[in-house]
This record gives sequence, C-alpha cells and structure tokens, in this order.
Amino acid sequence: MTFDLHQFDQFVLIGSVVTLAAILAVRLSSRAGLPSLLIYLLMGVVLGESVIGIDFEDAELAHALGFGALAIILAEGGLTTSWREARPAMRLGLSLATVGIAVSVAVVAVGSHYLLGLPWELAVLLGAVCSPTDAAAVFSVLRVVPLPKRLIGSLEAESGLNDAPTVVLVTLISTGAVADQGVPAMLAIIAFELVVGVAFGLGAGFGGAWLMRRVALPSSGLYPLAVLCLAFLSYGAAVAVHASGFAAIYVAALVLGNADLPHRGTTRSFAEGIAWLAQIGLFVMLGLLLSPARIGLDVVVLAVAAGLILTFVARPISVVVSSVVQPMPWREVTFLSWAGLRGAVPIVLTTIPLAEGVDDAEKLFDIVFVIVIVYTLLTGPTLPVVARMLGVDRQSEARDLDLEAAPLERVQADLLQITITPLSHLHGVEVGELRLPKGASVSLVIRAGETLVPERRTVLKHGDDLLVVTPRKLREKTEERLRQVSAKGRLGHWLQD
Repeated sequence: MTFDLHQFDQFVLIGSVVTLAAILAVRLSSRAGLPSLLIYLLMGVVLGESVIGIDFEDAELAHALGFGALAIILAEGGLTTSWREARPAMRLGLSLATVGIAVSVAVVAVGSHYLLGLPWELAVLLGAVCSPTDAAAVFSVLRVVPLPKRLIGSLEAESGLNDAPTVVLVTLISTGAVADQGVPAMLAIIAFELVVGVAFGLGAGFGGAWLMRRVALPSSGLYPLAVLCLAFLSYGAAVAVHASGFAAIYVAALVLGNADLPHRGTTRSFAEGIAWLAQIGLFVMLGLLLSPARIGLDVVVLAVAAGLILTFVARPISVVVSSVVQPMPWREVTFLSWAGLRGAVPIVLTTIPLAEGVDDAEKLFDIVFVIVIVYTLLTGPTLPVVARMLGVDRQSEARDLDLEAAPLERVQADLLQITITPLSHLHGVEVGELRLPKGASVSLVIRAGETLVPERRTVLKHGDDLLVVTPRKLREKTEERLRQVSAKGRLGHWLQD
C-alpha cells in the first residue's frame, strides 16, 4: 500500500480537525468529571466505517500503535510523579498492581465461566484485560477530586505499575504459552520480565540523570527530547531481552522526573503535551477499530454482567487483600474499591488476542469496549460524591494552593508560582507572617491583573498570584511552609531552620 502526497494532505486536514476538537473536549469532560477518553472513543466510532466510513481493521497495527501510546503515557506519568509524595503509598500501589491483579483476574475468570458460561480461555482473558486500571483515566479524574496524598499516591502508583504484569499475562495466554508450559513457568516468566524491566529502568534513569547533569546542550528545547529518549531507551533495551518495557519506561521516567536536572519544568510540560496527543490518537484509533454492528443485545448483557462482577466483587476483594501490606481505614479501602477506573489499557490489551487470532477475540474486544464505556460513566462522575460520603475528600487541605516551579539555573534556585484559591487560608495573611525559610522571598504579587512588589505588611488575598524565589535546596521546606499556612493560616507550625 502506497501513501502519496494527496493522502498525506488529507491526513493532515482530518488529523488537525480531530485533534483540535479533542483538545476543546478536555475542558468539557473535566468539568463533568468524566475521563476524556469517552469523547475520544466516540470520535473514533463516528469516523469509523459505520458513520463517516473510514475502514480500519488492522489488529496488528492497532496493537503496535497502542503499545507505543501506552509507553508515552507511562513515561509522562513517571516524569510528573513526585517521589516524595508517592513513596509512602508505593507499597500499597505495588501490591494492588501485582497481588490485586492476580486476585481480580481469578475472581472475574471464575465468575465469567460459571455464571456467564464463557469458555475458560475467554474467561481468563476477560479477567486479565479488565483488571488493570488506566493511568490516563485515573489522572484525568483525580484532577477534579480532592483526596489525601496517600490515596492519590496509591491510585497513581497502581495505574502506573499494573500495565506491566497484565501485558505479560495476556500475551502468554494469547500465544498459548500457559497451556504449553504451565502456571509455574508463567509465574517465573512474569517475575523475570518485571525484575529485569525494573533493573533496566533504574539503570537508564540514574545513568541518564548522571549524563544529563554533565552535558551542556546548546538549546533548552533539547533537554525534554533527551529525557524522553532516555526513557524509551530503557523500554527498547528491556524488550530486546524479553523483559517488560512498560516496567522499564515507568521506572526510568520516575527516576528522571525526580532527579535534579536542568529545565525540569520544561521537560514535564513537553511530556504532558506529548502524552495528551498519544491519548487522543490512541482512543480515536480504538474507536475506529470498533464495529457497532457487531454489538448486539447478547454482548451488552455479557458486558454489563461481567462489569458487575468486576466492579462489585473482584475489585473490592482485590483491594482488601492488597491492603494487608499497608492497612488503611475502611473508608479509604472502600473508596479505592470504587476508584478502579478502566480506560484505554483494557481495550488495548484486547488487541493482543486479536493480533494472535485467538478464538472469539472480536467478541472479547466488543465486551471490553462496552464495559469500559458503561462503568466509566458509572464510576467517573460519582467519585467526588463517593469521596464526600465516605469523608475522604480533603477540601480544607493545602491542595487549594496551586503551585508550579520554573528553574533559575545560574543561581540554583526555583521560581514558584502560587495561586491563592478560594479555600486557602493564605487569605488575610501578611507577607512577613509567612516566615519562609531564610533565603526565600515573595518577589511579586499579581492582583486583578496588576503587579505589586510586596512589603512585609502587604496582605494577601484570594485570587492573588505570588512569585516566590527559593534556593533549590530549600524548595521543599518553602513549599511545606506555604502549604502549612494555606491549610492553617498564620498560626501554621513554624519551620525550624
């Protein structure tokens, strides 16, 4: 098949229109508390053979492109995750991504076989592809749900780590390796792929950070490209030795994102933009792959029933079992059980049996597609309500202090941009009462579009934007002090220098 200039021009036109529409849809979906994936999937369906008429049925290409997009999304997740905040929840996140996945797969498989009458192979595949949560769906919904850091950290760690074991499991089942080699061999392969993948990720992360600190690149725009290439280097190297590329790229990006590198803010912004583009392309492509004519009443009934088992039986049991390693109050365990958002990952995983020609693979794809849509509509919009009902939301905490940082490389300092939001107790506090660590200072206040050079007696107000300069070594203390005052006002605990 050739690809001429005319086709390229058409691709650019259609791709630009679709991408712009998808970008504008982000605001609508975020206001409604819905993962934007639903709108993107719908765009793909509309563009597909049943409406506009774009014919796309290449499962192998979808498999390859889907894995590439997931790698980009995981890289962005690692680069933008704060290890300081994620570390306390990493043990639970790792347990959810391994033990929790195993429990969920078993429960869904048994329920689907005995209650829904699915063959064992299809039942196990259904459990395997539906059990992992989706990083893109989790991140998009958590932006509008105020939660304690330990809950956010657990959900983000789970969604970042659970792709690797499930990809290995689905691949082994689809290729028949489990039937040929047995369960013990399968577990050994999964363990090998994960351990070696993590090792490659750590090597690329720490080695890349060491290299980036010693190489002076001629343009700041080259640093984001170099960091992403280092992350993908770990992915490619791990896959070359038959290890988990997803584990490698997430760990490498996590290390690089938390290393003291030049232009970290620029790198994270670039990665976020690339990840949005990957999400849009991924979900639209998956929508194109669907043939609505195949989805009959039997598929919908199976999907709803399997979703009930997954949402109300498998997910709660897996969370309870996983939380043994890090006990939590029952309210938080209940919320984690409800917050198991699915998205692109389950649908992408179904492209593996499609590409391998597994019996009933198309039926599995259709069932999973319906499950993702129905239960995303059910759980996504209700998360804020459930959080309030369970008392796990954090409306009064320092989440209402919006903070961004830009590097000041020559003096090893950071410029923090703080927005005083309506629930922040920074309102009414004088600049001198902030008592920031010695060496940090409020350099500018932006109020109602006007700039103001503050004095010690300047009173802060809701809606103000502050620019705070802090030495990099004191950044953590400065941020902590600002969060303390934002949460408790001028009587917040004083930092000891």
